[in-house]
Amino acid sequence: MIVLGIESSCDETGLALFDSEKGLLAHTLHSQVEVHAEYGGVVPELASRDHIRYLIPLMEEVFKQAGIEKSAIDGIAYTAGPGLIGALMSGASVGRSLAWSLGIPAVEVHHMEGHLLAPMLEDETPEFPFVALLVSGGHTLLAYVKGIGQYELLGQSLDDAAGEAFDKTAKLLGLGYPGGPALAASAEQGEHGRFKFPRPMIDRPGLDFSFSGLKTFALNTMQKVAREGGNEGKLTQQDKADISLAFEEAVVDTLKIKCRRALEQQQCNALVIAGGVGANKRLRVGLAEMIEQLDGKLHYPRVEFCTDNGAMIAQVGCFRLMAGQTQPLEIDARARWSMQELEAI
Repeated sequence: MIVLGIESSCDETGLALFDSEKGLLAHTLHSQVEVHAEYGGVVPELASRDHIRYLIPLMEEVFKQAGIEKSAIDGIAYTAGPGLIGALMSGASVGRSLAWSLGIPAVEVHHMEGHLLAPMLEDETPEFPFVALLVSGGHTLLAYVKGIGQYELLGQSLDDAAGEAFDKTAKLLGLGYPGGPALAASAEQGEHGRFKFPRPMIDRPGLDFSFSGLKTFALNTMQKVAREGGNEGKLTQQDKADISLAFEEAVVDTLKIKCRRALEQQQCNALVIAGGVGANKRLRVGLAEMIEQLDGKLHYPRVEFCTDNGAMIAQVGCFRLMAGQTQPLEIDARARWSMQELEAI
């Protein structure tokens, strides 16, 4: 079965073709970073319009890459949630309409399920069950994955997601957009030990997260350095790098501690990391060291599949279409959608 996948939940337009026998055939992606950069964050209306502008050209490109015609596909999968409702409707409308015109089934895909199963796009795939850390700009959660559609939520962020905290702190520091990669790059020049940030919620039981306090701590640190630095009340590049490093280390340490706690709680030694923050080098190294101590196995997708992409949607859509799931003609896009509502296959 060959499936076309469409991802348009936020600020990236992704198209891909996935073959149940051959795997990923082709994929293409358009990022809206330049569109939203001057605003320092995603503007929903602009995101929707940009998806509309690029969906069809990207679709033509992905079919050209794969060397097949539209008539060769057996189904279409599109992200139905969670995400920005206008952005979701852009991709869902195109996907469902094309499926109807071709007389083939369509299926809606949960955005976070796409991320959780993205490591299965790699040659070495994780085996069920495993603990998954999904860490991105919109979500930070730990789940116990028993199979496709079988997700037990272990913990989640009670306020800002880790990626959101990265972006907001980078904005406070004036590091540019997107904030996560900019802050990580700044941290590379930082001096270890100059600042010590708290590791939130590690001294209490459970697996929930809270990152908004780190953003506040960063702001307070910036203000103190500016007052005492003697540089006309301005932060130097080294000040920014040192604060970036302290912030990044606090987030990584917190995620490591909670992941270890989740693995021990579930008596599991397999960990999957997914989502945009999963591309962070310091996080990957830290989790690799932690899982090695547990004699376990760490899985994550290649960097290009950490952020939003069509490949992960096409893959999950293929799994669900092959299990007999289809979507009727109406489009049911949802800004909020719990993974625990998903049907197991």
